[in-house]
Amino acid sequence: MGPGHSYKGADGRIKNTKRAAKEFLHSVRPYRWPIIASVILSVGSAVVGLFVPKLLGDMTNIAVASFPELDWGAISGKAITVLILFLTSAALQYAQAFVLAVVSANYTKDLREKIISKIMKLPISYFDRHKFGDTLSRMTNDVDVLTTSMSQEIADVSLSLTVLIGVMIMMLTISVPLSLVAFIVVPLSVVVVGRITAFAQKYFREQQATLGALNSKIEEDYAGQVVIKSNSYEGAATASFDETNAKLAKAATRAQIFSSLSFPVTHVFTNLGYIAICILGGVFVVEGHMTIGSIQAFIQYVSRFNRPITEIASTTATIQALLAASERVFEFLSESEEEPDAEPALVIPRVKGEVEFHNVNFGYDEKTPVIKDFSVKVQPGMKVAIVGPTGAGKTTIINLLMRFYEPTSGYITIDGAPIREMKRADVRQMFGMVLQDTWLFSGSIEENLRYGRQGATLAELKTAAKSSNVEHVIEALPHGYKTVISEDSDNISAGEKQLITIARAMTANPPMMILDEATSNVDTRTEQLIQDSLEKLTGGRTSFVIAHRLSTIRNSDLILVMRDGQIVESGKHKDLLAADGFYAELYNSQFAEN
Repeated sequence: MGPGHSYKGADGRIKNTKRAAKEFLHSVRPYRWPIIASVILSVGSAVVGLFVPKLLGDMTNIAVASFPELDWGAISGKAITVLILFLTSAALQYAQAFVLAVVSANYTKDLREKIISKIMKLPISYFDRHKFGDTLSRMTNDVDVLTTSMSQEIADVSLSLTVLIGVMIMMLTISVPLSLVAFIVVPLSVVVVGRITAFAQKYFREQQATLGALNSKIEEDYAGQVVIKSNSYEGAATASFDETNAKLAKAATRAQIFSSLSFPVTHVFTNLGYIAICILGGVFVVEGHMTIGSIQAFIQYVSRFNRPITEIASTTATIQALLAASERVFEFLSESEEEPDAEPALVIPRVKGEVEFHNVNFGYDEKTPVIKDFSVKVQPGMKVAIVGPTGAGKTTIINLLMRFYEPTSGYITIDGAPIREMKRADVRQMFGMVLQDTWLFSGSIEENLRYGRQGATLAELKTAAKSSNVEHVIEALPHGYKTVISEDSDNISAGEKQLITIARAMTANPPMMILDEATSNVDTRTEQLIQDSLEKLTGGRTSFVIAHRLSTIRNSDLILVMRDGQIVESGKHKDLLAADGFYAELYNSQFAEN
């Protein structure tokens, strides 16, 4: 299947059931030998159990023939054989369950590893277009459906089919006329169940899709509680959640209602046949065409004959859920990845830090250009501030510089080498980033600092922390650098988080830096510590600063003033103020607000 392929039809139904099934079967191919072994064990268990009704019938015939003096020797011999068959069948079933449990666990592990590997290869544009909750649902709920259904269906279907075929053979050896009565109900029930299955399919797809939307909603509401509460939005947020939740309940109800019809419909047909067999069998016994033991065995086989048909019918609901989950999981795994790096890739042995944009144009979609004919040359060691109103394209410039996106036209060079001809990883390692929204991972402070450079020694981490003015904060914590940051990083302040992210960037020690305004929402003293740390971080390095507070970039070597994706002014702070243009308007408006 090619990249970007989608299964979904316009009505939300699975576009190609065969393709969804094929992708699932292809994914379990590495486990084919254990699965085949489990099927053999299941078949063995079923075959062993098939002889039990016949032996019980023989015991009845022996008892009838030897009455009133029962032949206990012959009867006990048959009973011991039945016991051995029961124990053998149970042992084979346990062995099969053990094999499938191992296969299921490893399949789950491998599938989730593929998903996380896929996440690492996806372009940033994917994350801009898709919600986290839906991807999480595919990785957890849908994978669970696949693995649970796989282990359940392999066991159930292989056992049911073996029992069904075996019982048919045993029934035919006892009575052909009675067997034909039992067999005639099968095609009728299969046709009806097939119609029900096709109708229920769309609701299983809707159920899985809505579950992904619900997970996204839960994640957003959980993460956004401060905004929700501060704006008294609880009622509206709850109503929105309830709407999605009700939609999920409706889809799940419909899916289960229609799929559950398979069992009672099959049950009706098979029991009609069962009634006819009892009446006809009684006539055969009276007329001497069959023994009591034979009719007893046949009725037991009829019961076993009905059961696998019913079980196979009931698996249709599970199979539909499996196909819906399969579609979602493998649809994600078929998403387009970042374009391959150039081969052979350019390598800059020692980065000086000269950066140039050559007539760069870019838009997140073809109809809306964001960057228009952007050209600028930055000399090594320069501190470049990028300013402008919201939507001017400031962040987009950084996205292009980091190769999160590629220019529509034009190109970017570092030390004269086009970055498109380098490996993305090599380009990104040239830059350290300190963003406005601090992001620390769960784990110790030491582990977070090592995200900057994995091989850094503890001494190097301490040096970076000291340069970032955060060493005293870390050492004051209960376990120092081993202190574990909570999931939401709420055991350290916002300013301390920012200082740690700066220390992380210092640990990386890159030749160039990218800074998003890093002093938002902190007190004056902490802001001064952060500014001091940033000055040390950018000293001697080519730096790009996205500035929101224009007072923080007065000493920049070059200020680029952007509006509508273009540079409308450029120069130093004093010169731009003297020009009394758009920059002066932005700068003065900020002080007027204060």
